Formats: sequence, C-alpha cells, structure tokens
Amino acid sequence: MATYLQAPAAQPTLRHRALVPVLVFLGMVVAVISSLGAPLVPTIAQVDHVSLADAQWSLTITMLVGAVATPVLGRLGDGPRRRTVTLVAAAVVVLGSVLAALPLGFGWLVVGRGLQGIGLGLTPLAIATARDSLPAERSRSAVALLSITTVAGVGLGYPITGLIAQSFGIHAGFWFGAVISGLALLLAALVLPSTTHRAARPLDGLGAVLLGLALTGLLLVLSEGETWGWASGRLWAVAAAAVLLLGCWVRHELRTEHPLVELRALKHRVVLTADVAGLVAGVGMYLLMSLVIRYVQTPTATGYGLGESVVVAGLVLLPFSVVSVLSSKVVPLLIRRTSTALVLPLGCAVSLVSVLVFLGARDQLWELLVVMAIAGLGVGCTFAVMPGLIVSSVPAHEVGSAVSFNQVLRYVGYSTGSALCGAVLQAHTAPGQLLPTNAGYTFAALISCAVWVAIGVVTIVLPRRGAGAVGHATVDHVAVDEELMVDESIADIAPGEDEVPFTSARAER
Repeated sequence: MATYLQAPAAQPTLRHRALVPVLVFLGMVVAVISSLGAPLVPTIAQVDHVSLADAQWSLTITMLVGAVATPVLGRLGDGPRRRTVTLVAAAVVVLGSVLAALPLGFGWLVVGRGLQGIGLGLTPLAIATARDSLPAERSRSAVALLSITTVAGVGLGYPITGLIAQSFGIHAGFWFGAVISGLALLLAALVLPSTTHRAARPLDGLGAVLLGLALTGLLLVLSEGETWGWASGRLWAVAAAAVLLLGCWVRHELRTEHPLVELRALKHRVVLTADVAGLVAGVGMYLLMSLVIRYVQTPTATGYGLGESVVVAGLVLLPFSVVSVLSSKVVPLLIRRTSTALVLPLGCAVSLVSVLVFLGARDQLWELLVVMAIAGLGVGCTFAVMPGLIVSSVPAHEVGSAVSFNQVLRYVGYSTGSALCGAVLQAHTAPGQLLPTNAGYTFAALISCAVWVAIGVVTIVLPRRGAGAVGHATVDHVAVDEELMVDESIADIAPGEDEVPFTSARAER
C-alpha cells in the first residue's frame, strides 16, 4: 500500500475547502470541452460545407494537440510555475472556445478546437495539485473523484452540448464551452495554491516540436489518403517525413538529459504491454465511438442509419461513460478470481464483443445503447489496470514519466481512431455524395475487430515473453498491488519529486 511523505495540512480556510470542488469542476470542464466536436461532426459538415472526413478533424485536432500538450504541461507544471501554467492553459482553452464559437468558417473552428485540446493537459495538473495540497487521505479520495469526472464528463457533455446545438445552433454549443471554461478559469484563479517552493525542471522544447510534427504528419496521411490518393507522391513524402521525424524524436528523447517523455521505461516488459495496449485500445475506442455517433445521425433515406438528432447521438454514448465508471468496481473482482495478467485480454475480448454486436445489430436505437454499454465495460476494464501495471513495474522515480507517457499514447490512439473513422467512411463515399455507404460502416467495424484481436494477442504474448526475466513471482506481486490500487484509486500513480509512493518492500521488488 502506498505511503506519502507530505507537509502538514494548512488551516482549513474557505479557499482550501473550495480547492477540491474547483478541481473537480475543472476536470469536468476539460472532459466536456474535449468531447464537444464528437456529436457535432455531421452538423459541422453540413453547416460549413465540408466533407465528413474534413469535419472529423474538429475532433481529431483536439486529441492530437492534447497528446503533445499533456507532457509539455506536465513538465512545465512540475515546478514553481504550476499555478501559472494551469491558469494560462485554461485561458487558452477559453480563447479556443471563443474562436470555435464565432462564425468565422471551418478553418477557424479547427484552430479553436486545437486550442481547446490544450485543456487535456489540465487534468494531470489538477491531480498533481490535489495530491500536493491535501492531506494523504483526502488527497487519495480527491484524485479518485478527479479520475472519475474525466470519464463521466464525456457522457454528460455529449447530450448537453447536443441539446444546446440543436436548440440554438451549432455555434451555441461552443459558446457553452466558452462560458464554462471561463468560469473554470475564474474559480481556478481564486483557489489554486502557489507552488513556488518546488524546484524548476527544464522543458524539452525540441522534443515537443518533433513529437507534434511527427504526429501531425501521420494523422494527415491517414485522414487525407483518400483525397490525395494512396499512391500519390505527396502522400508518401509526408508519410516518410513523419516517420523520419518520429525516429529523430525517439533518438533525441533517449539522448537528452531531461526528456519530454522517459522512453527508457519501455525496457520493462509489463510497461511496454500497458503502453501498446493504451495506444491500440485508444484507436479501437474512438473508432467505434465515432462510427456510432455518425451512424445514429445518418438519415434513414440512405437506406440505413437512424436519422436521429445530435441530442440522441449524445445520449447513445451515455451508457459508455456510466459503465466505464462502474467497471472500476468490476476490476477488483476480476483480479481476485483470475489475475491482473488476464484482465487486459478480458477487457479486449469484451470490447471485441461490442464491435461484433454493432456489426450484426445496429438497426434499432436500443441495440446501439447495448453496444456502447458493452464497449464501456471493455474499455473501462482495459484502462483501469494499466496504471497499476506500470506502477508495480518501475522504480519510484520513473513512475510519473511512465504513467504520463501512457496517457500520451492514449491521446494518440484517440486521435488516430477518430482520423481512421473519417478516412474509411470517406473511402466508401461515392463521388458527389456527402454520406458513405452502409458497407463503409461494416468495413470500419471489421477494422475495429482486427484492432481488438491484435491488442488482445499482444496483452497475452508480450508479458509471457518477458516472464523469464522477471519471474512468475513478480506477476503475482503485480496482481496484489493492482488490486490494492484499484480499490484505493489512482492516487498513487503520479507522485511528485518530494513524495515516496512505494513502501521499501515494493521498491525492493
């Protein structure tokens, strides 16, 4: 069980008592803002007269920016400037919300959504603030609450923003985002504590630039392949440049003294398994979510689809968020009856079932509600065990970086899944038509099946290949530690430099 070395708690002033509610509200706002584009993709395509593949960038760009912003904000905030970094990032989210809300055209909408993506890096800062500013017991419960709100906020944000957009227009949905993000900024400015006592850490600016350019190039190839032509020289030139930049980033991260992401943690087989699972599961998760949202809103005149409103499309995803949260109660039971090593492949198997149900039954609204509920259980179980696997496998001083990298890979997976959905459906859209054929959804779902099968195999084979190096006893210890951590929340997964998150027994293991 984790132990913390923290300074005595300050006097319970009004500002101190308001800290947790404000951090929870900030986490909820981040979740709502990040998901604003998802149910509005078909509407954006119609209003701004762009293809669905292009409109999909209103979601993809947010996740892409979030993948880069998360480690950058983490490094900037892990020192004396955490309060300033949090407020500046929140202000940028407000600016992005305003740009997305103004009727300036699709280009400015994408820019605004990109700026909103910076908000995805605020959740780790909120968790770090709660961890460092509260007594150990209260900190643990606060971090657990923050981790839940980031999931619940998505399910809450979809129907709310959909209802606003349907009643008052698409831009009203983004104005709603501007209002709540502005309120979150104001409240944060009033209650966030100072961290001037913490030591400053240098930022790997070159690493951030290389990572951003490489990911942008790869997603551009994926989303524009059908438009440019998969055999075009321009496409392959961008792909080659993206791969080269990614290679340069890896080399730079391994050689620099203060890397943006500590890639050396990947030498641990269990950590590598969790990271690969996070990346690929993120692809499968957002691929299915994007398919369901667009399918629900497709007019029945096409011969398929449900012809429902953007509000209904948002409500369809509500079971996903609810069951994802409830899955935190299922994971400990699975661990007791099986082992931690089996929870990842079991989660992947459940996710695979959700896609198979989508393939065979998607003509009724209740069928899609069942699909998303099953998906929520599978994804929830898969993601719930990843932090514990990482924590139980790396030394204390590597935990923060290792967990941060896993989070980055999830965002990369989210953006890739979103872009992949747009690319596949665009490939099945006839020239001159705005909507794809039903076969496009079937083909995309088959890709999703392949994704979940592949990651399921990886989560079984990869740890077994490393078992000889770490011994079977380590796997048992991981199972015990993971059960404790799931029960106690993820409060132990991102310790600061001045904390000791392991007992000596765990450190020796």
